Amino acid sequence: MFTGIISAIGKITEAKRQGDLQLAIACSFADELSLGESVACNGCCLTVTGKDRGHFTVTLSAETLSCTAPRWNLGDNINLERALKFGDRLDGHMVSGHVDGIATLKTIDISGDSHILALDAPADLAHFIAAKGSVTLDGVSLTVNKVENTRVWVNIIPHTWQNTTLGSRKSGDALNLEIDMMARYTERLLSTKN
Repeated sequence: MFTGIISAIGKITEAKRQGDLQLAIACSFADELSLGESVACNGCCLTVTGKDRGHFTVTLSAETLSCTAPRWNLGDNINLERALKFGDRLDGHMVSGHVDGIATLKTIDISGDSHILALDAPADLAHFIAAKGSVTLDGVSLTVNKVENTRVWVNIIPHTWQNTTLGSRKSGDALNLEIDMMARYTERLLSTKN
C-alpha cells in the first residue's frame, strides 16, 4: 500500500529486455531497500529484484507494460514512493499501486501559483472519478477539481509541480491513472447486488 506522496524522483539508468523488461533505477533511498520490497514507480507497484550502490532493479512484465504509460526508457525520470509501514502517517490517500488505465494530458493552465491540468480519462474509468475525490496520476495523490464526462481537472500546487515529474509533462503526454480504491469496491458491491 502507498499514499501517493512521492518520496523521490529516480532516473532509469539501464533498460534491457531479457524476456521481460529489466530496469535499473538510481535514487536517494536505493541503498535502504531490501530485496522483495515494493516501490511505486510512476504509480506502478514493482518488486525490488536487486540493488547496487545507489541503484535498484525491477522487472516489468508484458502485462505491466500493456497497462502503463510508455515511459520506461533509459534516462527517463520517474516518481518513486516506498511502501507504507504500520505506524506511518497516512497523507495523500490509500493507493494500491495497481494502474487502472492511462489518462491523456490535454491542457495545462496557470491559476495563481498553481497549474491546472485537464486530462481525458478512459471512458470505462471516468465514472469512478468524482469532484473532490482522489485520483493518482503517475503515482501522485491528487484531489479532483471537476469532472465533465471523461474530462478531469486537477490542481497542482507549486511544491508538487517542482518535486514530482508532473512539472515536466506536456499536452499529449500519457499518465498512469489509478482510481480511488473506495470507488472501485463500491462499484463492485453494487454490481453484484443485481
